[in-house]
Amino acid sequence: MQERRSNHDRRQETRGALLGAARALFLEKGYAATGTPEVVERAGLTRGALYHHFKDKQALFLAVVEAEAAQIAAGIEAGSANAQTPLAALMEGAQAFFAAMRVPGRVRLMLLEGPAVLSPETMRRIDLETGGRELRLGLAEALGKDATTGRVNALADLVSALFDRAALAIAGGADAQLYEEAVRELLAVLVGSAKA
Repeated sequence: MQERRSNHDRRQETRGALLGAARALFLEKGYAATGTPEVVERAGLTRGALYHHFKDKQALFLAVVEAEAAQIAAGIEAGSANAQTPLAALMEGAQAFFAAMRVPGRVRLMLLEGPAVLSPETMRRIDLETGGRELRLGLAEALGKDATTGRVNALADLVSALFDRAALAIAGGADAQLYEEAVRELLAVLVGSAKA
């Protein structure tokens, strides 16, 4: 006997198919050159299904970017979960970030098209709810009880820019090991000097 799927399961399956098709097309063609008719055709669905889940193409793109950000954050959290010290957690989280950014197309979605399509402010909000939250928690722990929220936030913004720049360089063909080691060195200096 075939098990019946709930409406919730069907909705999630439809949403997942749309997100998967949209992600693939955004990577193949870019946001501007991707049309919603292509998305529904690739997903094997109707335009009605698309617009039931997403207001427009930009809302679909936002959902793709939010899903990518959540996956990056989950990787960082998992990668740093067993660290023995706060500094080790930052280092292992950095390694997990770079591993997450090696997923094909992720740099393009998160660091190039995301800010251009959604705005830097929207990307910042997404970051603060995902990977940026993890970074702030890690820095606050590493800096200790005397670190103010303002200081942690300022340092996290700068460190986040450092990570993004390194990811862009690596995606552009730079020596990944060299950049990853440089980021770890800078984190060690930052935490050491900030606590002094």
